[in-house]
Amino acid sequence: MIRFRHLTLAMLGALAFAPAAFAQDASTDSASGKRFAIVGGYALSQPTKNPQIGGVRTDVDGDGAPTLSASYFFNDNFAIEAWGSADKFGQRLNSNGGKIGSVDSQPVALSGQYHFRGADSIVRPFVGLGYYQANYSGETLRSGQRLGVDDAKGGIATAGVDLNINPTWFARADVRYMQGSKSDVKLDGVKVGEAELNPVTVGVGIGARF
Repeated sequence: MIRFRHLTLAMLGALAFAPAAFAQDASTDSASGKRFAIVGGYALSQPTKNPQIGGVRTDVDGDGAPTLSASYFFNDNFAIEAWGSADKFGQRLNSNGGKIGSVDSQPVALSGQYHFRGADSIVRPFVGLGYYQANYSGETLRSGQRLGVDDAKGGIATAGVDLNINPTWFARADVRYMQGSKSDVKLDGVKVGEAELNPVTVGVGIGARF
């Protein structure tokens, strides 16, 4: 939660100082008509639900990871985006206040997006809906039992804002919510429960359009 608060404060600070810090380039170049955009960033992921493993209620910690996205703009407002974590979110499993194991997750998603306002506006909010899949790996338990978690699949909703630095470069802040299917949880190959983490990610990044 502390990490989320720090990242949220950074996002609010960026928005507050956007008019001064992200003034438009005075050249004749324009963001309008540019069809491709790439963004590199960093996101914090926090599950909104916690699974039961073998009848034991667990708490799953959040984690941070670098992210990448690539978008194609059909026009200045409508785009399709491929997004994913460039590394795994390492998440600790806790029970009764202590660590009992860990699991890694790596989500990827494809979304349609609508970007508000003109392409050269300094502040451009956007929203999106799409489909995601999260791959779970590196499952371990301190008990020595073999833990397995099936991949999660489902819908993803995105809300964010781009802050234009000039017609090519922009800063981004976004929030993504993933509503996935229940994943089977297995101990030593036997199903013992289901996991539905439904994580929220909060991210910031720097992008370029061309």
